[in-house]
Amino acid sequence: MSGHSHWAGIKHKKALVDAKRGKLWSKLAKAIIIAAKMGGGDPDANIRLRAAIDEAKSVSLPKENIARAIKRGSGELGSEQLDELVYEGYGPGGVAVLAEAVTDNRNRTAPEIRKIFEVCGGKLGASGCVAWNFERKGLFVIPKDNLTEEALMEIAIDAGADDVVEMDDAFEVTCNPTAYDSVSKALLKAKIEPEDSQLSLFPKDTAEINDVDTASKIVKLMELLDDHDDIQKVSSNVSIPDEIMNQINQ
Repeated sequence: MSGHSHWAGIKHKKALVDAKRGKLWSKLAKAIIIAAKMGGGDPDANIRLRAAIDEAKSVSLPKENIARAIKRGSGELGSEQLDELVYEGYGPGGVAVLAEAVTDNRNRTAPEIRKIFEVCGGKLGASGCVAWNFERKGLFVIPKDNLTEEALMEIAIDAGADDVVEMDDAFEVTCNPTAYDSVSKALLKAKIEPEDSQLSLFPKDTAEINDVDTASKIVKLMELLDDHDDIQKVSSNVSIPDEIMNQINQ
């Protein structure tokens, strides 16, 4: 389990279930609202908004929901009182965990996040305690289908991507945030449809966990944070070998 990539895969698989009950749709609408609020309602001029819309489309958020969220963020439907926060801390085994949140009540959210860390054997830390170990990148998860790594790499790298990595059943394309738009458009032109696309945080280095009990607690922490209504994304530098992950999933 290369920390972020594996967690991104787990999230995408559970995304369809989450979407059916509306939780993920609500989170993605908040992400669009914040992006529009911070950088304006034009996705061609706002890379963050473009990425939020792409991610919403990947789990079938209706177009009217997307349009309404953009208008709410840009102020066309009144002001939206939402705060963007980042919670940083340490999970079991000392792994770094970073949770990005959007909330309408930070006094409610902070103690709830602190409790999740503590219940799972972790500790919420001060601002900046782990953020230094993460960098934001564009991420595109692309089904293999009949696509070869060489063909995808030629398209992606020419458009400004940094790397193409082959996973079990998909390719992961990563790029600098400034290249997100050009890579997205190049994939669209080549009629390659990502099953997931987003701006996300990647760890600069990882911490390998080979103990099943510790790994299980870390996964539980990540899942509980991800399930919280106010949490948008969860990132960690944890690396769990496949054999350990298979034991957790039994």
